Amino acid sequence: MGDVRVPLPAYQTPGSAGLDLTAAIAGPVALQPGARQLISVGLILEIPEGFERQVRPRSGLALKHGIGIVNSPGTIDSDFRGEVGVVLINHGQEPFVIEPLSRIAQLVIAPVQQVLLEEAETLTDTTRGTGGYGSTGR
Repeated sequence: MGDVRVPLPAYQTPGSAGLDLTAAIAGPVALQPGARQLISVGLILEIPEGFERQVRPRSGLALKHGIGIVNSPGTIDSDFRGEVGVVLINHGQEPFVIEPLSRIAQLVIAPVQQVLLEEAETLTDTTRGTGGYGSTGR
C-alpha cells in the first residue's frame, strides 16, 4: 500500500476522541464524485485483545466536501497485523483532491466484549416487544 513515511496519529485537542490518520500517498489523488478509493495511512498498529480500532470520517471533510468512509465506522480487530487503509468515498458534486499527508480519517480505540450466544425457544417480554422501525415515536 503506502511507501510514504507518515507521522504517528495524534489527537488534535485534549478532548479529542479520535487520532487523526494521514494519507500515505506519494502524490495527489483525485477522488471523483461517486467514486471510492482505498487510501493507505502507512501504519501497522498492534493493540491489546479486548479492544478494536474504529476508523471514522472527519466531520470537516464530510461537511465541506462530502467525503466519507464507505464502511463507517470501519472496524479493525485486535489480531489484524496488516497495513491500515481507509476506503474514502466522494458524496460531493466536485472532484476532491487528497494530498499527501493530509488528514483523511480518525481512529478511535474502543473496548469490545465477545459474548456467548445461546439458542432459546422464548424471549422475555418487554414493553416494546417486536415493534421495529419507528415504533417508539415519530
